[in-house]
Amino acid sequence: MILIVDFGSQYTQLIARRVREARVYCQVQPFDRALRALEEERPAGVILSGGPASVYEAGAPSIDAKILDYGIPILGVCYGMDVVVQLAGGTVGPAPRREYGPADLRIDDPSDLFFGFGAGQRTPVWMSHGDGIEALPSGWEVLGRSEGSPFAAFTDPARRIFGVQFHPEVAHTARGREVLENFLYRICHCQPDWTMENFIQTETERIRARVGGRRVLCALSGGVDSTVAAALLHRAIGSRLVCVFVDNGLLRAGEAEDVLRTFREQMDLDVRAVDASGEFLERLAGVEDPERKRRIIGATFIEVFERAAADLTDVSFLAQGTLYPDVIESVSWKGPAATIKSHHNVGGLPERMRLALIEPLRELFKDEVRTLGSAMGVPPAILDRHPFPGPGLAIRVIGPVSPERLDVLRKADVIVLDEIRRAGLYDDVWQAFAVLLPIRTVGVMGDERTYENTVAVRAVQCVDGMTADWARLPSEVLARISARIINEVRGVNRVVYDISSKPPSTIEWE
Repeated sequence: MILIVDFGSQYTQLIARRVREARVYCQVQPFDRALRALEEERPAGVILSGGPASVYEAGAPSIDAKILDYGIPILGVCYGMDVVVQLAGGTVGPAPRREYGPADLRIDDPSDLFFGFGAGQRTPVWMSHGDGIEALPSGWEVLGRSEGSPFAAFTDPARRIFGVQFHPEVAHTARGREVLENFLYRICHCQPDWTMENFIQTETERIRARVGGRRVLCALSGGVDSTVAAALLHRAIGSRLVCVFVDNGLLRAGEAEDVLRTFREQMDLDVRAVDASGEFLERLAGVEDPERKRRIIGATFIEVFERAAADLTDVSFLAQGTLYPDVIESVSWKGPAATIKSHHNVGGLPERMRLALIEPLRELFKDEVRTLGSAMGVPPAILDRHPFPGPGLAIRVIGPVSPERLDVLRKADVIVLDEIRRAGLYDDVWQAFAVLLPIRTVGVMGDERTYENTVAVRAVQCVDGMTADWARLPSEVLARISARIINEVRGVNRVVYDISSKPPSTIEWE
């Protein structure tokens, strides 16, 4: 595996994506845990991410210099490059010429990191730095340079330490994948054998070892994540898996009936259905703050599951479909990543929970989960569904949640998905849904003044949930959606379309 040390770069998770796309397993760890992670995991190589700080500033994040002498190849990217230079005795300071955006890298040495390139060749790269190297440590060699960076790529050949000023993980660096793959294959000697088939075997063994002869209670929502998690657990422990599907009153129209039928008839899962809708809605009454909603929902889920487990013997674990982006967005690692929102699986759990958590998908991105589900034979009806948030429609009803407002949203959401399917666009977008806004606007219906609700339509293109762009739906599709919602959903007189990307926005409104 490859250890990726996070110094807070916006691109850290993209490095992980690129490594996994090369079929090499990797883990991201915060900089203050780097040495411990290296000693525990014994990786084949280490990649140090970029970051917003300057290494010469007081309190700038760094790592223990012992890492340089472990005999493990290291690749420093941007800020990570500055870290290894400073630790080894070189000098880093403000760059005489900052570089942000495209630049040309001239290759001086086409071996190792730049195998397959030509000496003297120029290749487009993406820069994002205001600092630069003033002097390399003794014995280190320059591999490439740009107009603003005389040390844009370098190596310590004795210790197999490499650094690049540019970002090989971004698409704007034309041959960045080749640079990363050279580091993975030629320098770290990794094999491209991390596949979903291998993951199934490894994770199945790990689940069996941890669970032993006890039973696992799995929280099934009907979405891709929890369903694939259940399929993996079922493969590992068979009948010792008991699934609980909670109707929290926050589901889409007809969802409970549809998913229960799929679980029981097509996947042969032992599923217990619990109607706790009254309990959830009672606790959410009058709550407007989205973080409070998420925490209330998370805590209530756990209480419901623990009650469901009370009548079962030997149940010691609660399984959830937590994914890597959920963890990343919910956990603020010292200085680098700021908490964006508490994921219901991560941030809403009470401190004293009787059941131990088991999260078999915690290290996977969304597209990897779909691939995993396909490899295990999960029905396409589940795998091809658009993502649905764990807190359900509570975070799509902006402001207080009530049965009446949920009813309006459900009816609007049905129309959005129906028209997108009719247009043959369902499989072309990552996610599409309606949002009920806490805004009433003036309208005219039948020559009479109205003062009714506003519905926002959201549709995005995405790969892994980390970034997203708004979908350019045809205007005629949007027109049909708008006309149907206003005509068919009583209480709505205005429909708007969300054209925000992530970042700076999130996919969900709350």
